[in-house]
Amino acid sequence: MRTADDQWDITSSVGATALAVAAGRALETRRPDRLVDDPYAQRFVDAAGTLSAVPQDPDDPADPWVVQAGYQGVRSRFFDEALTGAGTTQVVLLAAGLDARALRLPWPAGTTVFEVDQPKVLDFKDGVVAEAGITPTARRVTVPVDLRHDWPAALTAAGFDPARPTAWLAEGLLPYLPADAEQLLFERVHALSVPGSRIAVEHFGDQVERIADDPSFRETAQEMLPGTDVRELFFAEPRTEPCDAWLRRHGWTVTARTARDVAAGYGRPLGGTVADILGATALLWADRP
Repeated sequence: MRTADDQWDITSSVGATALAVAAGRALETRRPDRLVDDPYAQRFVDAAGTLSAVPQDPDDPADPWVVQAGYQGVRSRFFDEALTGAGTTQVVLLAAGLDARALRLPWPAGTTVFEVDQPKVLDFKDGVVAEAGITPTARRVTVPVDLRHDWPAALTAAGFDPARPTAWLAEGLLPYLPADAEQLLFERVHALSVPGSRIAVEHFGDQVERIADDPSFRETAQEMLPGTDVRELFFAEPRTEPCDAWLRRHGWTVTARTARDVAAGYGRPLGGTVADILGATALLWADRP
């Protein structure tokens, strides 16, 4: 059961889900019609050494890893485009996990990418990057801090400039935050964002409890991460206000689409249980005029 101040590494609790997402990107990368090319995802999976059931074949539609990899491809491509299209040279990845965007995307010269996450998660990631001799495509700065703590202070101490437009990303994050922490997260992002900033968000809205309780979703999660009960990872209490409505109310211009529509637009429609469970998830970005 989650607690208000719990911690984790890359193989436990919420950290293990970041590893599963990396495995999904690795599978997607092996597809000839891939939506995302992440040559580093498999390195993270191999370094952890805990996901022995991940297949090598990305084309088996019955395999739960392949099913979730399709969604990861759609989500990753959408947010790749949202961030690179923001026109900023300061990027903040909230709950960065094993996100490799600072290593693989073609950032403009002078771009700094800040990665904010739990200390043990970033320690693991830094070790893999250093051992592999990977050269980032932007200036990569890690910020080891819990997003339920005073992360703005840690971010600023790491060199973040609140006077510069920023592209923010909250991908795969909100269900793992208590409702009050989610509200505070957006308040802090708003306070740190000057005009010209953008935030990109994966927004589940009031679906979190339904997703966590869905038998097929829970069964798939158990197959992928044995011993994991998603109901114990999510904070499913009601949110006071949907994040898209909150952003509009605070003057941001929101562009939102369902994951189902985004996938269809990429020519990779979601199918099976993933369409039923995650198809209505909102993928959005919001710009501050």
